[in-house]
Amino acid sequence: MTLDLVVADKEEIADGVVRLTLRAPDGRPLPPWEPGAHVDLVLPGGVRQYSLYGRPEDTSAYQVAVLREPGGRGGSAYVHDELVAGQRVSLDGPRNHFPLVDAKRYLFVAGGIGITPILPMLDRVAGTGREWQLVYGGRTRSSMAFTADLRRYEDRVTLRPQDEHGLLDLAALLAEPRPDTAVYCCGPEPLLAAVERHCAGWPADALRVERFTPLPDEGARTAFEVELAGSGRVLRVPADRSILEVVEESGVPVLSSCREGTCGTCETGVLGGTPDHRDSVLTAAERRAGDVLMICVSRSCSARLVLDL
Repeated sequence: MTLDLVVADKEEIADGVVRLTLRAPDGRPLPPWEPGAHVDLVLPGGVRQYSLYGRPEDTSAYQVAVLREPGGRGGSAYVHDELVAGQRVSLDGPRNHFPLVDAKRYLFVAGGIGITPILPMLDRVAGTGREWQLVYGGRTRSSMAFTADLRRYEDRVTLRPQDEHGLLDLAALLAEPRPDTAVYCCGPEPLLAAVERHCAGWPADALRVERFTPLPDEGARTAFEVELAGSGRVLRVPADRSILEVVEESGVPVLSSCREGTCGTCETGVLGGTPDHRDSVLTAAERRAGDVLMICVSRSCSARLVLDL
């Protein structure tokens, strides 16, 4: 769903981090969302994904936090330097590929701006009385957003600014697999990759991560066919083209947004064949199931895929 909203407020909440409050121009309620949800903000130069935080039951506004990324593609620079209160913006969503699952215990690991989607999860879990812990790292204490909000949780939260404590001690934190524990991690790619390595011995699907940057495409690229189940048409996907590009050129309308495997908009059902998943969205269990794929980046392990298009 595409929404045209207005920037009701813009505020710097940490070094290099601004908060945007977005509302409908006519004050109408916004679509509901659940912890872990994100929106796709349409900015000059492309679409960028930002996690929602705040109280999901408050449908009067959406709030997102945007980190200035000097080495980025220009989206964060635009938000920090040019976007102003009162300006109109378009966004798609909300979507949720990082939902809070039911578990006996929770371990949350956040790095930098990756704290954003975890905040509403903490509120939700804290209300259940279940056991949970947050370990939150950042470059400096002043660059870590929402630390004041986290004080109410007292000893359940551990803050670890890198300039004071060094890198998070993931080896100790994740040394022993804990049954019935769901691990949630969001942050920069080096943190996500490190947590994945340290959770290799944990129960299957204990770890859930969220990425808003594409994974390196290091797999072999070969040609294959896709069959569109709705019409029976068979299209050839060359090694240098994506499924999305080929399907669009055939005249079949499909939804897409980021075109890099991070937003989930182009998720398409798989009715036959074996997908070669190259997205940053699906969980390990969803990849094993093989019944959906992101056609903007993913390819095929079989000679033909049958798609629900």
